[in-house]
Amino acid sequence: MNSETDRDNGRTLLPLRRPGPVRTMAIRLGLALAAVATMAVTVLLDRDGYTDNHDGQVSILDALYYATVSLSTTGYGDIVPVSDTARWVNVAVIMPLRVFFLVLLVGTTFEVLTARTRRQWKLSRWRKKLSGHTVVVGYGNKGRAAVKALHEGPEAEPQFVIIDSLAPMAQEARDDGHAAVVGDATRAMILQRAGVDSASRIIVAADRDDTAALVTLSVRQLNRDAVIAVAVRASENVPLLRQSGATTVITSSEAAGRLLGLAARSPASGEVIGDLLIQGHGLHLIDRPVRPEEIGSSPAECEDLVLAVVRTGNLVRYDEIGAFAADDRLIQVRTRS
Repeated sequence: MNSETDRDNGRTLLPLRRPGPVRTMAIRLGLALAAVATMAVTVLLDRDGYTDNHDGQVSILDALYYATVSLSTTGYGDIVPVSDTARWVNVAVIMPLRVFFLVLLVGTTFEVLTARTRRQWKLSRWRKKLSGHTVVVGYGNKGRAAVKALHEGPEAEPQFVIIDSLAPMAQEARDDGHAAVVGDATRAMILQRAGVDSASRIIVAADRDDTAALVTLSVRQLNRDAVIAVAVRASENVPLLRQSGATTVITSSEAAGRLLGLAARSPASGEVIGDLLIQGHGLHLIDRPVRPEEIGSSPAECEDLVLAVVRTGNLVRYDEIGAFAADDRLIQVRTRS
């Protein structure tokens, strides 16, 4: 492992919500003008407490002039506070405005100096709020497709934390609006930084089956209740993944091959299966609890097609369902309407 990878390992990248440079400059310019205006109004409200060495009177132009030279710390001394009230206002109001104006001038330098502190504060606040999220291990084609599928679901948009050992992939995840952790997901430290212990779902889309098994085992040790969905290449590794704690295992190459075979035999059938995999378009799969009035009825009595039910944690397929029982979850095909 090279030194650059060592530096990136374990780094957490939060989604950026930073305004563009034009907007940043506009905001700073507006704040600077507001400071000048506030100071000028303050001087005008107590103009009798100031004296102008030129004509003895403080006009609106004199107030703006005094505010400008004072905030820029130039201070020519031709307009000065002479009353006690004016001097107290200079101490309590105008001096803080000068400091504020200087901070605006050196804002870029100030941001650089405080960047590390602000980043640590944001990370700490983010970790405290992190709960019920979805962790995705691997942001390759499978990982991105899984994230997209969850975004298309009927429930509220989930929060994602991406783990990838490659910094460019983690950066891509952050650019897509997700938090990301750079590192090896087989290490408990990396999983803990992603909040695996408080996650509701973990998707393992590793490039290698042995890596997927080790990640699944590590995840299950940290979180006993989360749903763990794993993708593997070879079907002979499915039992190993289930023993490691996976809730469900998808054989990616075999599933793709079966879909290709079905599409070759019946292109229309392939289109229908593809439609079921894309939420919000035509037909889509839903997972819902059985309603009280449906208990004791059969799948044939449902308005929508019931493919299977989840009963006491086990999947019961259509021809074995019989009557619906309390606490069943129905896997149905429904139209958008």
